[in-house]
Amino acid sequence: MHSCAIEKYKETLSLTSRQKQILVGSLLGDAHLESRYKLGCATLRIEHSYKQKEYVDWLYSGFKKWVRTLPRKRTRWSWGKKQDKYLFMTYGHKILGEFREIFYRNKKKIVPENIEYHLTPLSLAVWYMDDGSIKSRKHKGMFLNTQAFSLSDVKRLQGILRKKFLIENITRKDKSGLQIYILGRSAENFMRLIRPYIIPSMEYKIPKLLRLT
Repeated sequence: MHSCAIEKYKETLSLTSRQKQILVGSLLGDAHLESRYKLGCATLRIEHSYKQKEYVDWLYSGFKKWVRTLPRKRTRWSWGKKQDKYLFMTYGHKILGEFREIFYRNKKKIVPENIEYHLTPLSLAVWYMDDGSIKSRKHKGMFLNTQAFSLSDVKRLQGILRKKFLIENITRKDKSGLQIYILGRSAENFMRLIRPYIIPSMEYKIPKLLRLT
C-alpha cells in the first residue's frame, strides 16, 4: 500500500469501546505508545516474551485493522543470554497520540488522574495478564507489578481498586519499586471480575485455589 493510500486508510480508523478498554489495560502493563515523526501522532507497541505468543496474538486480533504487518519474532542478546521476543506495532495515529498525551509525562508513563473512569473489568483483566502474578500455589493473593510507576500513581491505582471494585490491597516493596498486592480475602471478587476475559494460555496466573471457584 502506497503512502497516500495508507494515510487515507488511517483516516477511516477509530477505536471501539473494547479497543479502548484493552488499550488502557495494556498501558498499565507493558505496552508503550511511541511518538511518531508526524506531530501529535503515536504508535502502539506490544512486545512480550515469545512464550507469550498466544497472548500477543490475542491482542493483535483486537487491533488487527490498526496493524499493517503480522506479529513477528525478534531475537536479541542481553548479558550473553538469548531473548526471544514477539511483537507488533500499529500505524501511527493522532488518536493514539491523544492517549499518549494522557498517559505520558516527560516521556515517562504515568497513571492519569481520571483513570477511574477508564478502568473496566476488561481493562483489569488485560492489566493482570500483562503484569500480574500469583503469590504462590498455596495462596489466593495476587500481585500487580506496578514498579515502574511513582508512589502517587500506585496510591491512585490502589484507591480505585478499593473504591470502584471493592478490592482490598496493600503495597509491597521490592528492589524495583512498589507492587500492589491483592489480599486473599478479595481475590475471589477480583477473579470474578477478570475471569471471563482470561485467555487459556494465561490461566497459569489464576491462583490454584481459585481455579475451581
